Amino acid sequence: MRSKITLLFSSLLLLMGTTGCQEFFDIVEDLKPMPPKSRIFVTGLTAPLGLESDATGQLWVTEAGTGTENDGELAFINQQGVVYPVVQGFTSLASPEGAIFGLNHLLLKDNVLYMLHGVEGRLYKLDISDYKPGNKPRQAAELEYEDVGSWVKKHLKTDETDIFNLTVGPEGDLFIADAAANAIIRRDSKTKKLSVFATIPPIDNPEGEPAQVEAVPTGITFDGEKFLVCTFTGYPYPAKQAVIYQIDLAGNTSVYQSGLSILTDMELGVDQKPVVLEYGTWTGETFVPHSGRMVLSTSGKNIPLLNNLNFPNSIEKSGPKTFYIAETFDGTIEKVNF
Repeated sequence: MRSKITLLFSSLLLLMGTTGCQEFFDIVEDLKPMPPKSRIFVTGLTAPLGLESDATGQLWVTEAGTGTENDGELAFINQQGVVYPVVQGFTSLASPEGAIFGLNHLLLKDNVLYMLHGVEGRLYKLDISDYKPGNKPRQAAELEYEDVGSWVKKHLKTDETDIFNLTVGPEGDLFIADAAANAIIRRDSKTKKLSVFATIPPIDNPEGEPAQVEAVPTGITFDGEKFLVCTFTGYPYPAKQAVIYQIDLAGNTSVYQSGLSILTDMELGVDQKPVVLEYGTWTGETFVPHSGRMVLSTSGKNIPLLNNLNFPNSIEKSGPKTFYIAETFDGTIEKVNF
């Protein structure tokens, strides 16, 4: 599966949600006819991937690094866009195709940042209760971690694991999307015990060869009743075939919405409808620059919100009308206001 994520990153590598009907315009009237306002908020990052907003609207960002040395990093970004290194020295590796692997997504819960590292298969933990911007950066080797990847390989009988994204579900448990094993792993908040919560099925390929392509889980959210998981379709990346799956509390998987293309991340709007990122248009040979989109997806339709994104990889909602989008290859974070 590492080849799947390699193709994702090497091929060049929320809005307030609604129902898609009148409720949509009632909640965000400024979308009709005005589009959202978007601007570059931060530049100069090194392969930013995961975004997390805290209670004050400040950002925590994982940077995968250069792939030439262990320079993966956790950074803090204040509301003015000033970047502060928090933890340095995470493993950063490059594939032969030039894709960078290291830190993936992160999540803030009870003043603890949980960070996933795909190469190492580790769930890192950092208490940020006493953090102040400008503190001397810590080293990754100092952090507490749990070895999730080895557990996945053993219990799913696979040689590949890439713990990629995570969310909080019932009882405060963590639910981790593994983008290599195509599974959702549950971590008990009290015992830290791991279990397989659900597996993500492949999708039919209308182009016929192969008959099915893998549906790689890249984003996961919980709306209080069910999980939603967006997927990055496998090669040859058939257009409009990416699926958002819904998973009930028993781990049963069904389709929430289809008709999307190559999804990299998702967030929930104020009414719990998902906003997803489409990575870009596949030509048969490469992905087209600046062809990514931000899309509101309801059970009835998909509504484009923002076009011309350059290979967007993660999205984070901060407050009712602000979203941040990381564009990994550009090293930028875009701020979107509705």
